[in-house]
Amino acid sequence: MNKIIVNGENEYELDPNEVGKQWDMIKIREGQFHIIKDHKSYVAEIVACDEAAKKMTIAVNGQQFELDIQSRMDMLLEAMGMSGMNEQKAQDLKAPMPGLVLAIDVKVGQSIEKGDPVLVLEAMKMENVLKSTASGIVSSIEVEQGNAVEKGQVLVKFE
Repeated sequence: MNKIIVNGENEYELDPNEVGKQWDMIKIREGQFHIIKDHKSYVAEIVACDEAAKKMTIAVNGQQFELDIQSRMDMLLEAMGMSGMNEQKAQDLKAPMPGLVLAIDVKVGQSIEKGDPVLVLEAMKMENVLKSTASGIVSSIEVEQGNAVEKGQVLVKFE
């Protein structure tokens, strides 16, 4: 059983195994569906989907809805006071190898997302773009452009 919270207000329970029994749905194309429920027709489209955060934006007959999806495990962790335990926070960025800092793509106080470029490190005549492993805020930059760094040296710290 999943809990779906619509627009931060209304909660619904949905059994993924029962979906086909509650309404008729056909896929029109990738991310767009035609649904018939209680003799009414709907066109639903997935506008945005963040699987890691378990959030989705859908449009039903042109009206947008924000969905927060909680699985049975999410609800159990919440009941135990352990919700949010699996959210990743950016850890300090360390040099994966000795090299030379060519560019720094962030500033102190900047908010970053997972996969954002943080710094360019030249090692063995190759440019390596070091990216954030999770979301966070840059709290300090420990190196400057042109610095030589050693493997394991902290380059950027995150809150």
